[in-house]
Amino acid sequence: MSSGFHTHSHSWAFSLPVTLAMALVALIYLCGWFRLRNDCPALLLPWRLMAFLGGLLFFWIVMVSPLAMLDHDLLTVHMINHLVLMAVVAPLVLAGAPGLLLHALPARFDSVVQNSVRSSASAQRLLRLLQHPVFCWLGATATVIGWHIPAVFQLAMRSRWWHDAEYASFLVAGLLFWWPVFQPLSSAREWPRWSTPLYLFLATLPCDILSAFLVFCGRVVYPSYLSAPRLFNLSPMQDQQCAGALMWVSVTFAYLLPAIVITIRILSPLDAHSQQAERVALQRLSSRSLNGSQAEVL
Repeated sequence: MSSGFHTHSHSWAFSLPVTLAMALVALIYLCGWFRLRNDCPALLLPWRLMAFLGGLLFFWIVMVSPLAMLDHDLLTVHMINHLVLMAVVAPLVLAGAPGLLLHALPARFDSVVQNSVRSSASAQRLLRLLQHPVFCWLGATATVIGWHIPAVFQLAMRSRWWHDAEYASFLVAGLLFWWPVFQPLSSAREWPRWSTPLYLFLATLPCDILSAFLVFCGRVVYPSYLSAPRLFNLSPMQDQQCAGALMWVSVTFAYLLPAIVITIRILSPLDAHSQQAERVALQRLSSRSLNGSQAEVL
């Protein structure tokens, strides 16, 4: 890749492939949601549909809109894109419970997918690792810190390939991070619910350290912004301080507010009833898929 990769807002062009891909994902989700909503109304509530589609919309904004074109001019915009991918897109997509839509596949394919996972010890171990809170926390933290190391950051600023890989890794890290928080209905719960608020609180600490460094270090950490166009009359130092402060405040609210909500739910007697209703609905859905698969075989 050329070391001169650089993008400006005035060169923005509509990306048809990304838009078509987003539209296809939305269409697949809609088809599955409408197919299953009558069978399990307790699981596929309208808010899940809106959450998933909202996540796709924010992903499109980060990847395609003019906002995406400004991240080489302002570190603040670059930080906004990172935060949207990890703290907005990922939780909204998981809130949509996309894993449930496997049951919208023809029963034969649904059964093949489930049996393949259950029959493979390696797949079982990999799933347990990917769902473990420690792995999810470390993976998300390593992604945030790693891409903000100056040498790595500059690599992504020079190369289109590395820039796209950076954004993809933030989305994957976000999905990993929020997985234990949402504890998707299709996954087994192997850790106590009360550990989730602690998990979220601990996740704020590395981000706070990075944010404080950007705000108070007294020098421009990423040299590429020294030669970038001056937008909104922000100097490179002011831009960096704004990006650090934005991360500091946003992460605090994005992680601690869900921790408070989860704590309230844990203390509420209605939470156990809600979880039981969801488990019953999921078992009914799984039984329907299994029976449908057996019927096709017969």
